[in-house]
Amino acid sequence: MANLKEVKARIQSVTSTQQITKAMKMVAAAKLRRAQDSIMQLRPYSQKLSAILQNVSSGLGEDDQNAYGTVRDEKNILIIPITSDKGLCGGFNSNVFKTTTKLIADKYQRQLDQGNVTILPIGKRSLEYYNKRGFNVHGDFSQLFTALSFDAAKKVAEYAMGEFTKGTYDKVEVVYNEFKNVATQILRAEQFLPIVSNTEDTNEVPTDYIYAPSKEVIVEELIPKSLKIQLYKAVLESNASEHGARMTAMDKATENAGELLKDLKLTYNRTRQAAITTEILEIVAGAEALG
Repeated sequence: MANLKEVKARIQSVTSTQQITKAMKMVAAAKLRRAQDSIMQLRPYSQKLSAILQNVSSGLGEDDQNAYGTVRDEKNILIIPITSDKGLCGGFNSNVFKTTTKLIADKYQRQLDQGNVTILPIGKRSLEYYNKRGFNVHGDFSQLFTALSFDAAKKVAEYAMGEFTKGTYDKVEVVYNEFKNVATQILRAEQFLPIVSNTEDTNEVPTDYIYAPSKEVIVEELIPKSLKIQLYKAVLESNASEHGARMTAMDKATENAGELLKDLKLTYNRTRQAAITTEILEIVAGAEALG
């Protein structure tokens, strides 16, 4: 049986850990509120703009020069996994890694074997993970969450869009956690480029747009703007999901610490009682020996 000093030290250690996890849960809850407000405000605008973009793209002719909708042979692939900068958020980051690994294995194993899969990580955890595993990593945008803003996310989108139009990459995919609620995040692996048309959806009624001022202006301004907003939305979704996952993980850790404290205190009391009983027996035995 453990001695009293060891059990007492263990109780103090777990108590300190419980206080830390409780504080981290409160911090995550405060950050989650702001992050949740941001994504809820952006979602309707992003979804409507995305629907318009898909309709416009499907209605463009071959002569309209939609550079972002050009479908080419998939020789070079860019994948953008969005993770966090820090840990202690349950399976938030590992789920992104698993989804990205599965995406590559299912669709781009041949390109990976040829060295034609590039990772553009957003989040320090993603950068560290793929650097350690020897992937082709473009790490210039990995610290986006240190100063999260539309301008920061826009630079990532502009890089991907520019390299796609130059032919450096033939396809761009984004992997991220979509925020549903505090306890639930939905893994998404979405095609960013080329633009996916909705013409395959037979339930959709084609929309006949009147272009003003012209199709050319729509192609040059609306499509790039929509793509930047779509990536910014993915970043905000991931940000809210991270805080939700951390809040849930810290809440569970606090509960586990409480359960462990109960067991430790029970062990402490049993050990203390055993020590007292032993002392009493020794005293009685000594008294009997003197008698």
